[in-house]
Amino acid sequence: MLFLFGMFIVFGSVLYGYVMSHGQLLALWQPFEILIIVGSAFGAFLLSNPWHVILQCFRLTPQIIFGSKVNKAMYMDVLGLIYDILNKARREGIMAIEGDVESPHSSALFARYPAIQANTELAHFIADYFRIIAAGNLTSFELESLMDQEIDARLHELEQPGVAVGKVADSLPGFGIVAAVLGIVITMGAIGGDVAEIGKHVAAALVGTFSGVFLAYGVAGPVSATMRHIAEDEIKLYEATKACIVASLNGVPPQLAVEFGRKALFTHGRPSFTEVESKVRGR
Repeated sequence: MLFLFGMFIVFGSVLYGYVMSHGQLLALWQPFEILIIVGSAFGAFLLSNPWHVILQCFRLTPQIIFGSKVNKAMYMDVLGLIYDILNKARREGIMAIEGDVESPHSSALFARYPAIQANTELAHFIADYFRIIAAGNLTSFELESLMDQEIDARLHELEQPGVAVGKVADSLPGFGIVAAVLGIVITMGAIGGDVAEIGKHVAAALVGTFSGVFLAYGVAGPVSATMRHIAEDEIKLYEATKACIVASLNGVPPQLAVEFGRKALFTHGRPSFTEVESKVRGR
């Protein structure tokens, strides 16, 4: 909802200030200028991005409007799941978790955390590394290096929508100039006619420049920044997972290993030590 409130302030400030300066709102309604700017920017967006990035941009719309799905509850779920897996492996042996990590979506252990099961990439990330631990003899350094590579690749993937929309923001002022130049071409064709009519054409051309700059810095730019924040929040789930698993491989007991993961989280959403301890003790 913060996004909607911010959009209200952006549009309200500009339009209210314009009206209070004795401007006419109808003068800003230039649908064909908007068509040129928004249509060209959207076309360039489609041309410059692969289909999966385009789809991901649209899938992020609910999170952009209502906030990231990664919150304290999600952090607690990740730490709780890691603890459950480590604790089961410690009590029953590493092979006891084989069934859980082979198919996380049918695992009773993973089913305790539906938010993680719904995040397919994260669920498979967790399962894959426990599968590697169960099947191989990798040292903690080798496994940490492998996890770092995958986390870097995942971060790049998560940031692609924000980068794509950021490029749209960069292009919008240029398309605003295109619309303005076309408006001036129309104006030049009306030279010698009624002065009031020429004034309307000039105003329409200037609205094209205004619209391109306003949409770039008031809409597309903030949306791009929000997408990047969402990516940063989600990648912390992967980094916390890595910290827990590496600590466990180094001989740290499960209850303390999740503390390593907790410390990898952002402070603004990080659960307290007491909260995590209460959750794992409850298990």
